[in-house]
Amino acid sequence: QVQLVESGGGLVQAGGSLRLSCAASGIIFSLEAMAWYRQVPGKQRELVASITSGYSTNYADFVKGRFTISRDNAKNMVYLQMNSLKPEDAAVYYCRPRYYTGAYWGQGTQVTVSS
Repeated sequence: QVQLVESGGGLVQAGGSLRLSCAASGIIFSLEAMAWYRQVPGKQRELVASITSGYSTNYADFVKGRFTISRDNAKNMVYLQMNSLKPEDAAVYYCRPRYYTGAYWGQGTQVTVSS
């Protein structure tokens, strides 16, 4: 079954950068569109960025021009480069196959942005 392990979060000052990583297993990774989501306590989880198996990318308006999603099919990894971070970017970030319909989510990685 699918397993996802996110890492790379931490505390950063506003304007700083972080690179999140996600190791995926239990799927045919190269065939899957992958996505990053984020969630703040008390709010719904929201889609941040996605990347298709053909490397096409899509971004939520609130991160366009600041975040970059990428993937390495040889390593079954997906990444999220986050630049110019804002306090409102603070959240737990999760990766997941874009069209996965199961209930499973990884543990996520916490991003904290100080102003």
